[in-house]
Amino acid sequence: MSYLFPAQAKITPSFSEPELIVQYAQASGFMQTMEKGKMRVRMGQDDLAVYVNSLNIQTESVASQFGSNWLPSVSLQAQFDQALTYVLRNRNNYDDAMERAAARYNVSLPNALELGQRQGIYQQLRSMYWYGYNASNNEGILNTQGATSVTLPADTDGNTTVTAYNPNDMYQFILQQIVLMKSRMYQSGAQIANRIVIASAQREFLQFQYSSVVQVTSYQRPGGGTNTVAGAIQKIAEEAGDSIEWVYDDTLIGKGAGGADMVVITIPEIEVPTMEDPNTNIFGKLQPSTKAVNVQYADVAAPIKTITPIPDGGLTQMLEMRATAGWCWRPQGVTLISMPY
Repeated sequence: MSYLFPAQAKITPSFSEPELIVQYAQASGFMQTMEKGKMRVRMGQDDLAVYVNSLNIQTESVASQFGSNWLPSVSLQAQFDQALTYVLRNRNNYDDAMERAAARYNVSLPNALELGQRQGIYQQLRSMYWYGYNASNNEGILNTQGATSVTLPADTDGNTTVTAYNPNDMYQFILQQIVLMKSRMYQSGAQIANRIVIASAQREFLQFQYSSVVQVTSYQRPGGGTNTVAGAIQKIAEEAGDSIEWVYDDTLIGKGAGGADMVVITIPEIEVPTMEDPNTNIFGKLQPSTKAVNVQYADVAAPIKTITPIPDGGLTQMLEMRATAGWCWRPQGVTLISMPY
């Protein structure tokens, strides 16, 4: 904790620009991979764990021309899972002298400290969501047990890196991963429309969006033009009734197998497949049920701020909230792709 606002020497007359040159950090899109694009603010401030129940079914029946003395039955298997919660806190002290020093730079010190503290907690939430604290407990989306993990295969020219990869092959590869995911989740049919989120480091998506152009022999837009990998995937998904969201997170750099970059494809909310009766998924109508695939629980939507005086003068400003790590309830809805850049 340090504040550096050195004394200033200015020429008079002069003009001082009131606007600040502020240091920026990446605004991560990790929350878009959650159910409804936000945390579940449902737990209490003192809750040490979150539990969820699940129910699996196996069905069987018999068919014969005459009655049978032996009849099969439905088998139900209930289980529950848990996620530990963690307290996120940070604190800053300041006094009147520090406030006045900051004011010479046109900075509101309490506001700057609060925003900085919030950013620290939010970055910690992002790290908890992706990586968790204890991989053996399956904490974090990247540690999801049962998630599909693949490595980018060589293209038709033998290239294995994103920058050298054949755009036509990349376009087909990503679409194939989406097809496989929707198939695993039974997300097909006229009434199914999915929100598909692809999270990657900037250098992957920007490559797909700007540099990797799909040739006209693989994808043709109305009017005979060509498109980029990202644009072609987006268009195909829209025509199929789905939507594609690309989000950035540079902490995924180097998090794949062998130090490759990680690209995460997920469907954050599952849609219940349904048909007119006889509906072979009628058990899916059982309530209460959830459509969530990826979740992160918190006790509050934003950190709680507490300001208290300190004995030697000044104030202590503390921010605090409690949250779980990232938690995937349906591993079929997550594909982890290691892409060497």
